[in-house]
Amino acid sequence: MAPLMFSFRFLFFLSPVLFLMISTQSAPYCYNDKGNYTTNSTYQTNLNTLLSFLSSPSNNGNGYGFYNSSYGENPDQVYAIGLCRGDITGNPCRYCLSNATQLLTQSCPNQKEAFVVFDQCTLRYASRSIYGAMEIVPNLMLYNIQNVSYDVDGFFQELSTLLQDLRGQAAGNGSLRKFAAGTATANNFQTIYGLAQCTPDLTEQICSDCLGRSLADIPECCQGKVGARISKPSCDLRYEIYRFVDPTTVPPLPSSPPPLSSPPLPSTSTGGSKSNRSHTVIIIVVPIVVSVVLIVIFFCICLRVRRTKKKLENRKLIPGSDDTDEIGPAESLQFDLATIRVSTDDFSEANKLGQGGFGSVYRGRLLNGKDIAVKRLSTNSGQGDLEFKNEVLLVAKLQHRNLVTLLGFCLEGNERLLIYEYVPNASLDHIIFDPTKRAQLDWVRRYKIIVGTARGLLYLHEESRLKIIHRDLKASNILIDAEMNPKISDFGMARLFVPDQTQGNTSRIVGTFGYMAPEYAMRGHFSVKSDVYSFGVLVLEIVSGQKNSGFKHGENAEDLLSFVSENII
Repeated sequence: MAPLMFSFRFLFFLSPVLFLMISTQSAPYCYNDKGNYTTNSTYQTNLNTLLSFLSSPSNNGNGYGFYNSSYGENPDQVYAIGLCRGDITGNPCRYCLSNATQLLTQSCPNQKEAFVVFDQCTLRYASRSIYGAMEIVPNLMLYNIQNVSYDVDGFFQELSTLLQDLRGQAAGNGSLRKFAAGTATANNFQTIYGLAQCTPDLTEQICSDCLGRSLADIPECCQGKVGARISKPSCDLRYEIYRFVDPTTVPPLPSSPPPLSSPPLPSTSTGGSKSNRSHTVIIIVVPIVVSVVLIVIFFCICLRVRRTKKKLENRKLIPGSDDTDEIGPAESLQFDLATIRVSTDDFSEANKLGQGGFGSVYRGRLLNGKDIAVKRLSTNSGQGDLEFKNEVLLVAKLQHRNLVTLLGFCLEGNERLLIYEYVPNASLDHIIFDPTKRAQLDWVRRYKIIVGTARGLLYLHEESRLKIIHRDLKASNILIDAEMNPKISDFGMARLFVPDQTQGNTSRIVGTFGYMAPEYAMRGHFSVKSDVYSFGVLVLEIVSGQKNSGFKHGENAEDLLSFVSENII
C-alpha cells in the first residue's frame, strides 16, 4: 500500500496538465484493415528496400523535402511518400525520415499500410498507388492547452484570415513545394504564426480541398486554444503563438522548376540491357537488402525467444496446442458453445448485464447450478482476437481475492467467449453514481472498496509472478461481490511487463479519457504510475459520488479533477 499512497499524494499536482498539447514527435498509425504481410515475404523485402532508399544520402527527392517512390512488382509492389516541413531539407530531412522509417517498422509490424507524423516530417507507405490522391484518414488533431486570454473573437478572426491566405498560397505554389508560412497580429499585439502544406503531388484544387477540411476541424477540436495542428496524410495545417518555422532556411523555388520525377530505384525486371548505371545501383542496393534481411532475422529470433513462454496460438487455444500450458489445463478451462448457449438462454436480452468496448456481458447458470458471467467478444471488432488472447493469457494466471476469476473460455466458429465468476452486485459505477443505490455505501464500505482495489492493483504490479499494467482502471471495471468486496475486471487492454521493466510505449492509445495519465494520453507512455493515476481518479469518484466527466458544482459543469486541483488548500 505504501507505494500506491505515495503516488496518490502527487495525483492532484498532475491533474492540471491533463490536456497538455500532445507531443508531435511521433504519432504512428497502422492501417489494420488494409491487410498484413508475412515475415520474410517478398513484400517485406520490397518495403525494407524502399524505406532504406527513401532516406539514403543518394536520394535527394525533388530537392525540396518531397520523396515519392515505389518498388517491386504486383502483387508485392510497395509505394511510399515522405514529406518534410518546408524549412527542413537535406540531411535534417533525411534524418527525420530515417527515424520515421524505424518507428513505422517497429510500431506497425506486418501491416501493409502505415502513416507516421513527426514534428519535421511525415511518412507513409502502402500496397497501392498513393500518388496524386487526397487522403484525409487518419486525421490527427493536436492542441495547446493554453487558452486565448484576450479578445478571443478577434484572435480567431485574424487566425482564420491568416490560415485562409496560407491555404491559397500553399495550393498555388506549383509542383515542387506546396508550402506556405506566415504571421498575423491579433488585437492585443499577439503574433500568430501559421503554416499550411500539402504533398506536392496534389493538384492545386485537391490541396486546397484538403487544407479546407483541416480548417473546418479547428472549431471542433481546438476552439479557444492558442495553438493547434491538424495533420492528415495529404496535408498539414498548424498555428501557434511562438515561432516554429525558421523562414531563413526555406529554400527559394527556381524560376523554371524541372518536372517532378521519382528517384531511381533498383530495377526488379529481368529483361533489358545491363548498363553501368544499373550495375552501380545493384552494388549499392544488394548490401542494403542483405543488411536489412540480417537485421530482420536477428529481431525475429529475439522476439521468438521472448515470446516462447507467453505466445498463444492464433485463434486456437485447444487441448494439444503447444501453448495450452500458458493458460493452465486446457481441458478444465475450455467450454463448448452449446453449454454456454443453454446457460445464457441463447444470449437473451433478459440475461444481458452490460455492454463493453469489445462486446457484451451476459449472466448464465450452468447445469450444476453455478452462476457465471459470459463476455461475448464482438465478431466485427478488429481488435477482438487480441483482447481475447490478452485476457486468457493474463487472467487465467492471476489468483487474488480482489481480481475477478476466469473460469474458462470458448472458441467455436466466430464465437470468442470468456467465462468469469458471476459477481452479483454488478460494477461499481452502477452503485456509486446512482443516487438511490449509493446510499448503501457508508464510509466504511467506501474505504473497504478503495483498499481492496488498491490491494488488487498492488498484486498486479508487485506481488504476482507477472507484472501487469491494467491500462483501463475505472469504476465500470470494478465489480462488487455479495460482501461488497471489489474485484478488478476487464484485462483486454492489459500489458505484460518483464520483471525489471519500468515503462512501455505504444502507438495504440486505448482506455477511457478522464482516467488516463497525461504521459499516456499524450505520448503513449504507460507504467505502474499510469494505473496509479487512474486509481486516484477512481478514489475521487468514490469519495465524491460524482463522475469525473460529469461533475457539477452549483450551476457549473466541469471535470472533477480540475475542480479538486483548483480547490486544494
